[in-house]
Amino acid sequence: MDNQAEVREFLSSRRAKITPEQAGLPSGSRRRVPGLRRSEVAALADVSVEYYAKLERGNLAGVSPAVLEALARALQLDDAERAHLLNLAQTADGSDALTRPRRRTAQWKAHRSLQWVLDAVTAGPAFVRNGRMDLLASNELARAFYDDVYAAAGNQANLARFQFLDPASRRFYPDWEQAADVAVAILRTEAGRNPHDKDLHDLVGELSTRSDDFRTRWGAHNVRHHGTGTKRFHHHTVGDLTLAFEGLEMAAAPGLTLTIYTAEPGSASEEGLRLLASWAATQNTASPAEQGAD
Repeated sequence: MDNQAEVREFLSSRRAKITPEQAGLPSGSRRRVPGLRRSEVAALADVSVEYYAKLERGNLAGVSPAVLEALARALQLDDAERAHLLNLAQTADGSDALTRPRRRTAQWKAHRSLQWVLDAVTAGPAFVRNGRMDLLASNELARAFYDDVYAAAGNQANLARFQFLDPASRRFYPDWEQAADVAVAILRTEAGRNPHDKDLHDLVGELSTRSDDFRTRWGAHNVRHHGTGTKRFHHHTVGDLTLAFEGLEMAAAPGLTLTIYTAEPGSASEEGLRLLASWAATQNTASPAEQGAD
């Protein structure tokens, strides 16, 4: 991905989101741009207007950590946006060269001990995904939970493809628009963290070409950390489910996340998960690709 274009669009989009009032500045009566002016951001970051204009043109190479922190404060970036800015700066510097993946990433497979861990989780769906939202390993309940994802070969066990290219996602996610926002923000975050991932480039290109919903959201440059929360689902067999989730970064495999869904004890959703487990036990949902490897 073009680093300068990414920087330019990210900084300008963040600047446009902040009103003068939010920044503690007078709004004035003749504003021709949404959000803050470049001069206002420069003043808040304590840099010259010329220097900030250079940064917003996409030139982050050589920018000091102190200036990046000042920019983050001026633009009121949250933790995910701040991390994204730092990743963009590292790419601009070339300081990510030692951690760049090969042109295509090797197919990752779960060690059997990890599969044992997943299989030990019996009360809720548990799975491992990467930043591209590929489902890499799962327990039996997760395979049943994501039955729609696995059922269509075109999804390639990828949650983003399912979200934007499979009509079944509109039923599976009752809050489809919100789920779509989250999916794109996860991919955009991964693009900043791992900008040389050819598989990610290909996925973004495919979705941008085939989905207007994706293309519009991708252009917004929103990023987020997605570690905990509650989501609503509608499973084709057990109906509505409201599930809490926890996402755990895997120390042994940087860039991968172990996610576990669970229901509130005593709730209808907990009963729904029990019904899903019973249904899963009668289905042959596991495929060879989903089995753990030594």
